[in-house]
Amino acid sequence: MALIVLSNATLAFGHVELLSKANFSLEAGERLGLIGRNGTGKSSLLKILASSIEPDEGTLQFQQGLRVATVAQEPVLDAHATIFDTVSAGVSSIRALRDDYESLSAHASSDADHDRLEAIQSALDAAGGWNWEQRVEEALHRLGLSGGEQIANLSGGNQKRVALAQALVAAPDVLLLDEPTNHLDIDSIVWLEELLTSWRGSIVFVTHDRAFLNAVCTSIIELDRGQLRRYPGSFDAYQLQKEQELAAEALANARADKLQAQEEIWIRKGVEARRTRSVSRIARLEALRAQREARREAGGKIKLSIAAGKRSGKIVAELTEVSLAYDRPIVKNFSATIMRGDKVGLIGPNGAGKTTLLKIILGQIQPDEGEVKLGTKIEIAYFDQMRNQLDLDSSLEDFISPGSEWVEINGERKHVKSYLGDFLFPPQRASSPIRSLSGGERNRLLLARLFARPANVLVLDEPTNDLDVETLDLLEDLLQSYAGTVFLVSHDRYFLDQVVTSVIAFEGDARWVEYIGGYADWQVQRQRVQDYQAQHNGTSSPSAKSKAAIQPPSKPASPPAQGTKKLNSKEKQELAAIPDQISTLEKEQAEISLLLADPETYKTDGARVAKLQARFAEIELLSERLLARWEELENKS
Repeated sequence: MALIVLSNATLAFGHVELLSKANFSLEAGERLGLIGRNGTGKSSLLKILASSIEPDEGTLQFQQGLRVATVAQEPVLDAHATIFDTVSAGVSSIRALRDDYESLSAHASSDADHDRLEAIQSALDAAGGWNWEQRVEEALHRLGLSGGEQIANLSGGNQKRVALAQALVAAPDVLLLDEPTNHLDIDSIVWLEELLTSWRGSIVFVTHDRAFLNAVCTSIIELDRGQLRRYPGSFDAYQLQKEQELAAEALANARADKLQAQEEIWIRKGVEARRTRSVSRIARLEALRAQREARREAGGKIKLSIAAGKRSGKIVAELTEVSLAYDRPIVKNFSATIMRGDKVGLIGPNGAGKTTLLKIILGQIQPDEGEVKLGTKIEIAYFDQMRNQLDLDSSLEDFISPGSEWVEINGERKHVKSYLGDFLFPPQRASSPIRSLSGGERNRLLLARLFARPANVLVLDEPTNDLDVETLDLLEDLLQSYAGTVFLVSHDRYFLDQVVTSVIAFEGDARWVEYIGGYADWQVQRQRVQDYQAQHNGTSSPSAKSKAAIQPPSKPASPPAQGTKKLNSKEKQELAAIPDQISTLEKEQAEISLLLADPETYKTDGARVAKLQARFAEIELLSERLLARWEELENKS
């Protein structure tokens, strides 16, 4: 039986319909990644599932006794409470049980008292309530929080961490998480991934972190044009199926448009050619017109381009044995040479000093020791993760082009409303105040202003927060082809791998080291160094599991040496049959995907859903085995 079922839900704000007769269900143990364009209603859907708001139409059903915990995108917390007390509120019922036990055990005398003690003890055993303080402290430690600090003194990012910790320690049946990775460093994100993948309950989470989606989700739920569609498997599997769906939809729409155009021509000619026209054809044309009017097109694409500045010198910055300390060492003996066109990612935990090191590289902070030489003709443009550049009372058009109706991009003049349209802001919103924008829309606006400024050095501080997946893909493509230099501070591992050519990573004790490649390359290189040090220091190396998790993909096996045994007739038949076997499995998997994407499947038979999901996973495993066997036989032939 499903834990939560939402049926025929409709939700609209003004003229914008976020949900249109949408259906949703959540089964026990599922981890559903909810994705969609900025502004499509993902956070609103989570609020409906949390019973914070009600849909305009439709029904919401919960399994009896279901415990749900929510982490909002912008949580509201008691400013006067401490972090420890706030997080402990997540286990308030367990704390009350233990208080009752301790109070009752001090003066229990009757049989009824002892029976009550036994019942409380059983409840505490089941809930793990004897060590609730340890659970709270563990969550605080993993999320980098100090229990004694007041909420009022925290940044918005740290308040999000507190809300996340509060939900995690509650150990609910269902977790609803809205952008849980925002403001977390990579170590905290990896810890959260491990926690959620071993979570006994069910999870629905909104995120645009594609590595996080791949690691955590069992299915993708896409909110697109008011409808919810389910795609079993990882985010990578969703991308493949979605690409096929969009191609099929475009083809079907093109056919319908062509048929409508033909019928329009026929009906116009019919006036001249005959007095009476086919009633059925007229009715069909009216139906085509109605379908075309009702069709909700896929959202437009953002058009990204950067106003290129003058070409900088070949060397952008050269650092030699640079050191800096404030109340503690921030950088020790760091040396690096940044060349024109380099794409450099800065990786490290929150508070390590990434922004400080970046300012040293750009000559904005002078080091205590060492030398920094800046290149010539450097023009820098900044993207600030804290959005400090935003004047919330300013209009969108004034923010992009103060005092002018025009912007110039690579020598081409463009009206500011048209330029905002490239970033999916309609003309009627150009005069709206910035405070009316969502978090993702504000990030989009910052990108619009950033790219309107001529620059040959881009500094991007957490640019991926709140951006939808499609915008992230386009931003990746743009930065890859950008001829200037990029400095990227990000905890988005997937984005780092797609964009940067090198990383500067924090190695502890104010030590920073430069590595060639992206995030995954840094992991592999760092692991090799650690293994080498472990062997020569006589310490044990990391577990085989941790090694396997970061090793690069193995190269295909080399062709057999001369004299190696060739394929026999049975193996030749097996090799010839494998492509058809894989094709059959892929066809079956596609049919299962369609069933699992249909909300009706979940209404009629819950047991069948479980069987379909199990078969989908089984096909994945069989396909992998066949591919491995295919490669083995190919190398032997």
